Amino acid sequence: MGSTSTSSAALIHHFRLTNLSFDSPRKPPYTVSFCNSLKKGGLRYGVTRRSSKSIRPVTRLSALGENSGDETTPGVGSALEDRPDASFEQEEKASSIYEFLYPAKDELPDDKEMTIFDHLEELRERIFVSVLAVGAAIAGCFAYSKDLIVFLEAPVKTQGVRFLQLAPGEFFFTTLKVSGYCGLLLGSPVILYEIIAFVLPGLTRAERRFLGPIVFGSSLLFYAGLAFSYWVLTPAALNFFVNYAEGVVESLWSIDQYFEFVLVLMFSTGLSFQVPVIQLLLGQVGVVSGDQMLSIWKYVVVGAVVVAAVVTPSTDPVTQMLLATPLLGLYLGGAWMVKLTGR
Repeated sequence: MGSTSTSSAALIHHFRLTNLSFDSPRKPPYTVSFCNSLKKGGLRYGVTRRSSKSIRPVTRLSALGENSGDETTPGVGSALEDRPDASFEQEEKASSIYEFLYPAKDELPDDKEMTIFDHLEELRERIFVSVLAVGAAIAGCFAYSKDLIVFLEAPVKTQGVRFLQLAPGEFFFTTLKVSGYCGLLLGSPVILYEIIAFVLPGLTRAERRFLGPIVFGSSLLFYAGLAFSYWVLTPAALNFFVNYAEGVVESLWSIDQYFEFVLVLMFSTGLSFQVPVIQLLLGQVGVVSGDQMLSIWKYVVVGAVVVAAVVTPSTDPVTQMLLATPLLGLYLGGAWMVKLTGR
């Protein structure tokens, strides 16, 4: 085989090493790349070796022409070395999910083992404690239900809106509904604590360190969503309806329908503010990266508008856009947080 006939041809051979102990999936991710070349029989051979997390080391042997220089005329070997391998990225992504589902033994805590019946018994006790806490909070809120109703009527009290009881017992059932929502809100820290205490023994040490910021951030965002709904969304939506009907009809609203509107809007806004928490969880598991989240921002804009239209109980565009804007900002902020964490 002459050098002239082989100057434009390349023989690529892949050799996958079978030594599994060389690169354990439990070790931190790393990449080692080196290239050696030798000349034999008129051909220059380039050897490139790569290895990364949970992937067996791969050795590539490229046969290049004699006249293909390293700098002036790069050959097939250099092109292969510079070309990104999609299979590597896919295997690394699958490895992140595998490590999340099957952690290493040294990452597991040294807690005692429990049978399925022990877990069910513990779950029953924690549910019982949560129900008692929420029940006590609801009873306390019912004692101050009239004060809570006056507080929730404040966004439209200055607009001249009057509330009516259109059926017997409507105000009584409205106070029960308001007490239930507020009691659930006040009892949510106890529920959250019982959930954490139940799942904590099954988490690895790394997941336990990650749990604190997630819980704190989720609680902070939920209460921020409630405050944003009470001081921004609810007044804007109600003022839109009042001003639209001004001069034509008098605003006499049903007390039950009003609180149904306000409570649903507040809680749906608090839940929709959990978007960055979901993004961080997906990023830590390895399902999606920060760059991938940022690359689909155009679809996120459309999705935020659609979600705002579904979540808000009203049909006016003002409330929809007021909710879609912070949702978009929260998504972009969460994507940058995932990217800054190295995911």
